[in-house]
Amino acid sequence: MNTKVDFYFNKAEKWQEEVKQLREIVLDCHLTEELKWGCPCYTFQKSNIVLIHAFKEYCALLFFKGALLKDANGILIQQTENVQSSRQARFTSLEEIVKLAPMLKAYILEAVEVEEAGLKVVLKKAEEYKIPEEFQQKLAENAALKTAFYAMTPGRQRAYLLHFAAPKQSKTKEARIEKSIQDILDGKGLND
Repeated sequence: MNTKVDFYFNKAEKWQEEVKQLREIVLDCHLTEELKWGCPCYTFQKSNIVLIHAFKEYCALLFFKGALLKDANGILIQQTENVQSSRQARFTSLEEIVKLAPMLKAYILEAVEVEEAGLKVVLKKAEEYKIPEEFQQKLAENAALKTAFYAMTPGRQRAYLLHFAAPKQSKTKEARIEKSIQDILDGKGLND
């Protein structure tokens, strides 16, 4: 146990007993407890394995390379369609966590094996993401914008494409694109 992480378990309101139980399960797997992104994160030889976090509707164990786990019991969830590597095991009661404890330990140990084997999740390349029609039109009209966009790192390209594609209305997409043009021309990423 890392005392720097205790505050997380003490401040939890809705899921306090549940996250404490998850902590016991994970620590029983001999991982190192750290605080990352404001959450308890468990590592093996400095590599992230699993994270505990609580939301309004559930608490969860997030497996960083969950996409590589076998998930024979079908408990892992891909949070959104754009999440490529991590997967969550979600819980809404202490009883559920206690009942699944042996299975969760097996998943955690499998995640450690994945890390030890050096396995990597093959991520989609930026060019595999659909370019929204509204942005495609701007790229066709503005050669400098097109050059600047394709000169960006794949991660920055992907962030912009996901940001532009998210709204349902074309008007909102266009507004996001307009707001981002100067940053793209300046070589800045969406969150820079």
